[in-house]
Amino acid sequence: MDNVTIRDAKTSDIPRVAELYDLARASLRALGIDQWQDGYPNEETALADITRGISRVVERDGLVVATAAVYVGHEPTYDAIYNGAWLADAPEYGIIHRIAVDPGLKRLGAASFIMDHCASLTRAAGLSVLRCDTHAGNAAMRAALEKNGYARRGIIRLLSGAERVAYEKLI
Repeated sequence: MDNVTIRDAKTSDIPRVAELYDLARASLRALGIDQWQDGYPNEETALADITRGISRVVERDGLVVATAAVYVGHEPTYDAIYNGAWLADAPEYGIIHRIAVDPGLKRLGAASFIMDHCASLTRAAGLSVLRCDTHAGNAAMRAALEKNGYARRGIIRLLSGAERVAYEKLI
């Protein structure tokens, strides 16, 4: 992507981040996918991610076109995996959650840009494992993960009990 940068989100980005969540929610609903249809994520989620220092935005020509929570750490819902196994036994790893890309700008590589950023953060932390999860019906996200070298590893359960397809990449 030309003229593209990624940066930490600021509180002034919250309205645009919430709009991106709403646009993603509408896209998922149109595909018959129940992911994010309960009002999550929202402005409160965006503020919490900014406060934790994990919210990122992708800008193209100065316009925020995508967002995600990107960080290095531990995700408790990844402790148990079903119908598969993680490749690596890693206490910490790079994590990506809540990717939302402006539907009018999909296929320009924003999701890949976010995944590359997560890999850079992970390498800088001296780690080599990346993990992510998505709804089984979210074919676009699953394709983006696979295109970027993530492999399907099994199923994880969210705190709500909902199942998600778990992906992992070693770098």
